Amino acid sequence: MYIIIYDFGTSSVKTCLFEIGSEIRLAASATAGYDLYISDNGGAEQDTEQWWAALCSTTRELFQKTSVRPSEIEGMAFCSQMQGTVFVDESGNALRRPMNYLDQKGVREYQQFMGSGLIKVSGCSLYKLLRNLLVNYAGSTSAKDPVWKYKWVENNEPDVFKKIYKWLDIGDYLVARCTGRIVRTADSAFATFLYDTRKGKEGWNKGLLKMYQVKPDHMPDIIDCTDLVGGLTAKAAEELGLAAGTPVFGGGGDTTFVNIGAGCTRPGDTHIYVGTSGWVSTFLDHQTVDIGAMITGVLSAKHGYFNYYAELETAGKCFEWVKDHLALDEVGVYLEHTKVTDLESNYTSVYEYLSEEVGKVPPGANGVIFTPWLHGNRCPFEDSNAGGMFFNIRIENGKRDMIRAVLEGICYHLRWLLESEMRKVKTSDVIRFVGGGALSPVTCQMLADVTGRTVETVNNTQEVGAIGTALVVAAGIQGADVLELARRLVKANHVYTPNPENKDVYERNYQVFKRLYRTNAGSFRELNGGKKGRGAPKAKGGERP
Repeated sequence: MYIIIYDFGTSSVKTCLFEIGSEIRLAASATAGYDLYISDNGGAEQDTEQWWAALCSTTRELFQKTSVRPSEIEGMAFCSQMQGTVFVDESGNALRRPMNYLDQKGVREYQQFMGSGLIKVSGCSLYKLLRNLLVNYAGSTSAKDPVWKYKWVENNEPDVFKKIYKWLDIGDYLVARCTGRIVRTADSAFATFLYDTRKGKEGWNKGLLKMYQVKPDHMPDIIDCTDLVGGLTAKAAEELGLAAGTPVFGGGGDTTFVNIGAGCTRPGDTHIYVGTSGWVSTFLDHQTVDIGAMITGVLSAKHGYFNYYAELETAGKCFEWVKDHLALDEVGVYLEHTKVTDLESNYTSVYEYLSEEVGKVPPGANGVIFTPWLHGNRCPFEDSNAGGMFFNIRIENGKRDMIRAVLEGICYHLRWLLESEMRKVKTSDVIRFVGGGALSPVTCQMLADVTGRTVETVNNTQEVGAIGTALVVAAGIQGADVLELARRLVKANHVYTPNPENKDVYERNYQVFKRLYRTNAGSFRELNGGKKGRGAPKAKGGERP
């Protein structure tokens, strides 16, 4: 069978055509980008028409690369960035530019609501946190959470707010545009932290809606990721170049499907993802939470299972930054491409060459340490004022040391997330490493050395979210168990074991790395607390999350 999956990231979509039989094969793919607009007030917004143009161009490109015809497509779905906010009218039209998961305009709304109360935990009202925890083992403890985007629009754009018919996430909006049906998948509903995960009570929780003062009428009907939403409308089909009536499935968020695409489908299986953002996630058959470290168990694509998920908001985005500002402009380590719009789609060129250069620098980057908090941080500490920095540069250090330090800093933070997860759950001894970052053998070995874990990679590592989504759709069509299907079709292709010779230098640098936030938190607050001068009119590049 042939299935199209739209792997919809932070600033590009990778449209994938999969053939699924005795194995899963990527038959063709196409990529197109769109802008991410960063503003001085903490905003991070996008444009729906750029999204749609990217979907249309990449879909048509697929059929120029393969003999498969649109009529042969048996299903399609979206694997999208999560915790975005799209407000639509009754026709499904966006009322304003969608807010990306990085948007933190709602800092005041968050502080005023969650910061009130006599007793606080991690700066949040204990009473309000407990109400959330009782319902879904989670809580809105970050200004970047969707509810504060909702409240910001209510407080700052009343003319827009009064026109809202429904509040959607990004994947839900795209499904609505394809089918005309306005719904939310359960995983995107959970990502608002207004969803009840208790058995027999799944759905919007009336008490939480009332507590956060969210209008129940704004909340769409909820469906499962595996549900058939409907057929592709004639208008959408004509624009995309597909057959009208092509089945569109619920799909969902990237964190929902990456574990399936990585083959981590047994309780305790742990994977690490590095794209624009990065995360550590452990697959569980129960739900748990660590409010102090900002880690929660998000819904899996299969009922009764969860992904215990700890996020680093700028991982590969840091490497894109260093590529643009330290490598391409002066060092000249890569000259063949002068314009790069999609970080992950160019890893086999830019990233591969930079990794080769990084490999010439000894472990520990000759003493240089980098903190990968270019857009604040969420886990294991929440601080929108935190920033990236190079620490301990001396006269003998060069740019290659700094480039290596960026990769090591990402790995240090991922180890921090892994250790934070270990306080609540048992993580696996073998880690599956996926995403564009896993294309570099240098980074794979570095991650193994820094974490002290055996690291495995898989085929099509950049498409693991899309692969997981395709397997969910295929399982739905076939009536199969998606976890068993993933175990059968997704296998490791390379294994990296920790090099004991590098343990001491990484252990030393890691301990310094963790202290850098504590010793600089006040300075970050002093420099960035007012938000002035932090943004730029427009920022491009990077894959998703």
